[in-house]
Amino acid sequence: MSVVLIFLAAIAAIMIWWLAGQRLTSKPWLETGSVQLPDHHGTERAPVPAVKIGLFVFLGVVGAVFSLAVSAYFMRAASADWWGMPVPRLLWVNTAALALSSAALQWAKREARHGRMEALRPALVTGLGLAVFFLAGQIQAWRELTAAGYVLADNPANSFFYMLTGLHGLHILGGLAVLAHTTVRAFSAEVAPERLRLSVDLSAIYSHFMLAVWLLLFALFAGWANDFVDLCRTLIS
Repeated sequence: MSVVLIFLAAIAAIMIWWLAGQRLTSKPWLETGSVQLPDHHGTERAPVPAVKIGLFVFLGVVGAVFSLAVSAYFMRAASADWWGMPVPRLLWVNTAALALSSAALQWAKREARHGRMEALRPALVTGLGLAVFFLAGQIQAWRELTAAGYVLADNPANSFFYMLTGLHGLHILGGLAVLAHTTVRAFSAEVAPERLRLSVDLSAIYSHFMLAVWLLLFALFAGWANDFVDLCRTLIS
């Protein structure tokens, strides 16, 4: 339960920090006129797009779903019929690929902000390719585990592994659809960089969040989360 609370607290802290930076907590009825206040650089900030607010609300819901699943994982792991399963070495490679994909999209976000299309295109292709590699690697990890006898219905630990990785993979797949559409648009001669800026920004935010979720799941499967929970309980007691 403590892991769930820590995860939700981290999500809430990130959202509050971002919302504060976007001045969503301001009191417009106390301001005169419709001119926005300047930021610390002395320039006016553009209004926050509704789609970005919607993305953060969606990510909050996704974070809650994964938190509940992780909580169920810990409760079920205390049962007598729970047998741990090995973590395929391929997951390390997959984790590196997802981290590099997230870094590539952060690179793409910076290039889109500066309007450098010649650098934006390879950044988007790199991020897309590495994310596809991650999904393919996850499927291969499933195949290795099933070939070794770790099937879905054999053990609750197996079921949770396939369920959590599958749920995460579906969310990655959904993000890939948007990222692929953005990448195709980036190669269109008719699209200006400023029209891609929001799409790239949203893709980067989504990628960073799904990377954070995967790191939590990977720590869970590797047993590091259990050690962290034990440490927290020791500190609290």
